[in-house]
Formats: sequence, structure tokens, C-alpha cells
Amino acid sequence: MRFHPHKYNPSYIHHNNSGIANNIREIVFGMQDGMVSTLGAVTGIAVGSHDHFIVVLSGVAIIAVESVSMAVGSYISTLSERKMVERILHEEREEIRDYPREERLELLELYIADGWPKDLAENMTRVASKDKHLMLKEMAYRELNISPEAMEHPIKNGIFMFFSYIVGGMTPLTSYFFLPLSVATIVSTIVTLCGLFALGIGIARFTKQRWITAGARTLAFGGIALLVGYLVGIVVPIIGI
Repeated sequence: MRFHPHKYNPSYIHHNNSGIANNIREIVFGMQDGMVSTLGAVTGIAVGSHDHFIVVLSGVAIIAVESVSMAVGSYISTLSERKMVERILHEEREEIRDYPREERLELLELYIADGWPKDLAENMTRVASKDKHLMLKEMAYRELNISPEAMEHPIKNGIFMFFSYIVGGMTPLTSYFFLPLSVATIVSTIVTLCGLFALGIGIARFTKQRWITAGARTLAFGGIALLVGYLVGIVVPIIGI
């Protein structure tokens, strides 16, 4: 019997091992937070201080500190989640070893609950129970909703978060290196809001949302941060803090 090669749509994400798609959470989180927080901060400092050097120094300090902080936070949170999953899998492995009969019955019930015919479910349970690794994999997926192969990598997540935040943070700050303060503030605002909208469009490319909706969403959050920073820059000098 001749088998024809499997045909698939190359545009489907799950057929492409894309680094961007696989790390979209860190990329979006880092870039959006970098743009939003830095824009709000440098705008507020620019409006409140009218000091070009202070604005640049503050912006660089914010990006340096926050990029490291965000990267470390991503690393620790991912590592903590990974360690917790490893503990759960270890406990499940012990249950399979110490209570094999009960675990087989539980797996059988899970198969049936998923809609498998009883006779087929019994055969599947019998096969799985003969291989401790397969049994653990099935119990992890069916009972615990865990895929051991899909666990995230802490170092990789931290690296993506670090560089994403730097790219995002430099978007509103770059104009202050080359332009007068009053002009740089306007250019920084326009460029960053455009960057946020472009980030939303990029998100839509992977999530198949409407590009206008995704772009407007990220733009709106950036606008809120800009408004907060601007108001702080005006109010603080007035009240003399």
C-alpha cells in the first residue's frame, strides 16, 4: 500500500517552530511594558523637570534596572512553575509505583470520560500500564493537564524578556539623545504610540485577531501611561513635592 505524503498548511503556527510564536508572552510583555512604562516616566520627568540630562539619565536608569528586574522575574517565575510541575510529576510517579491497580482504574475512567469506547479504553489502559513512562505521560495529560515536554525554559524566557524590554524601552527614549527636549517629547510620544500600535498588529499576525482591534488595545494602554506621566509631571511641581 502506497502512502501519500502528509499535506499541511505551512501558515499554521503549530507546523512552524517559531521562536517568536513560542515566546510571544515574554516578547509582548517585555516590549509593551518597556514602551509604556518608559514613555510614561520620561514624559512625566520631561514635563516636570525641563532638564534634558535628567530625562536621559532617568530613562537609561529605568531601562537598565527594569530590563534586569523583568528578566529575573521571568526566570524565577518560570523556574518556580517548572519546579512545581516536577514535584507534581514526582508525586504521580510514586502513586503509579505504589498504587498501580488504583492508577490503572483511574486512567481507564479518564479514557472513558473523554469519550473512548470502553473496550478500546481497556486496551489502551493495559498498554499504558506496561510502560511506566507512558503511564506517567498519560496520567499527567489526562488527570493533571500537564505536558512534560511542553514545560518552559527559565533561562530562555528570561533572555527574551530582557531584550524585549530593552527594545521597548529604547523606543520612547531614543529621540532624547538627538533632539531638543521639547521636540524630543513630541517625537517620543508619536513614535512610541506608533510602536504600540505596530506591536498590536504583530500580535494579530500570530493570534488571528482583527489587526485594528489588537493595535487599538495596545495603543490605548500606552495612552493611559502617557496621560498619567504627563499629569504627574504637571501636578508635582505645582504642589511642590
